Amino acid sequence: MTHRDLVLDVAQFASTTELASLDHDVVAAIKTNILDTLACALAGSSAEAIADVSALVREWAGTPQADMWVFGGKYPAHHAAWVNAAMAHARDYDDTHDAAILHAGVSTVPAAIAAGQLAEKCTGADLIAAVAAGLEITCRLGVAVQVDIVESGFIYSSLLGYFGATAAAGRAIGLTPDEMVNAFGIVYSSVAGNHQVTRDASLMKRLQPALAAQAAVVAVQLAKRGIRGAQEVFEGADGFFRVYLQNRVDAAAVRKGLGTQFELLNLSYKPYPCCRDTHAAIDAALLARAGTGRPAEDIEAIEVGVTGPGYQMVCVPEHVRMAPRTVVEAQFSIPYTVAAAWIDGPPSIGHFTSKNLQRPDVLELAARVKPYVDGEIDREWSRFVTPAKVTVRFRDGESLQNRVDYPKGHPKNMMTQQEFATKASDCATYAAAASPADIAGRLSAAISDLESLPDVEELVHILT
Repeated sequence: MTHRDLVLDVAQFASTTELASLDHDVVAAIKTNILDTLACALAGSSAEAIADVSALVREWAGTPQADMWVFGGKYPAHHAAWVNAAMAHARDYDDTHDAAILHAGVSTVPAAIAAGQLAEKCTGADLIAAVAAGLEITCRLGVAVQVDIVESGFIYSSLLGYFGATAAAGRAIGLTPDEMVNAFGIVYSSVAGNHQVTRDASLMKRLQPALAAQAAVVAVQLAKRGIRGAQEVFEGADGFFRVYLQNRVDAAAVRKGLGTQFELLNLSYKPYPCCRDTHAAIDAALLARAGTGRPAEDIEAIEVGVTGPGYQMVCVPEHVRMAPRTVVEAQFSIPYTVAAAWIDGPPSIGHFTSKNLQRPDVLELAARVKPYVDGEIDREWSRFVTPAKVTVRFRDGESLQNRVDYPKGHPKNMMTQQEFATKASDCATYAAAASPADIAGRLSAAISDLESLPDVEELVHILT
């Protein structure tokens, strides 16, 4: 019997997904993801590196195909997708799948919109279907992978985002199943995304998923023109699963229920603009803070127990995490984020600016935050975004402990609609270019009625 590569099932799903086939809760989840991604892009437009990327895209210029968000102007679609996705990820405020440990919307949504602008016409219903395909492929691949990020050395947001973004862009531009197979095979030649950028606090951390969006838009255009890509993309002798992931991927988990059950429903959304691996610790610290009301001066130490991979992600090197010098270092620091939460309450975008990284009160407390690998948590949760056990020890001998397994924003601990609205408004205040005061509300209203939108250009118009 001839082996059927997973790419055939994935391509069939991505190219034939329609709004009518999606349940109401799935459509609602997709709208939430689009709104959250676009709001994050507004805030990210003023983040470090984005001005340089947008300037480079303007320098390249070229055929006016798709819009650069916030800054305005039309550029080749793959360049627009690149800069727009970079904006969406720059504040580390975008969605996370807590089991897969990846961001799904950041590559998917910008690629779908840019490709949609390439199409003769892309309706709001088409955009919903495209984003459904992209999010689902990224999330399913993510939960199927059985090797941890730290062990593999890859960041799955970008590595798997190449395929999710290609599914979304291909659906938006109207690829057939055969063309979609070729698009996946073409983008396989570009797949990348390493964890070293996080260790080194490189600004490439925020650009890697954007490269996935860019490559996806190129891939679908080549496939549309008849270019043949690799065919056994995932399970071939030199397919993605072996070459990148040691064949430690459960392909059956990707196939099971594809098109009828949706893993994208398990996406979490961030109440704080920093690495998701810090969020359970922030929540536990906020619980302790609310329970005592004691000032930072009273604290002897704050001990934070996490998983082994979580410790590697946001706790080492210790001297860097206790006194971050860059925004990326702060975004990936349990000592900094826990200290900021104790002193100020829930961390906001303002905590992750160069100006506020030098605050003596936060840094003094951060030096007394002591992360460690908790054996029980590590055994039970090693492959997931880490829970946190926070023990606060006061100078007078008093202590208290809180443990959070599902941080705020997880489907089991969801953000409220008001919290989403507050986040979107906060993001809009950081837009690099002057925006209407009601831009967050206008985006929300347009996405709420997205299935009725005759052309995606109307949504893009709000962003530009």
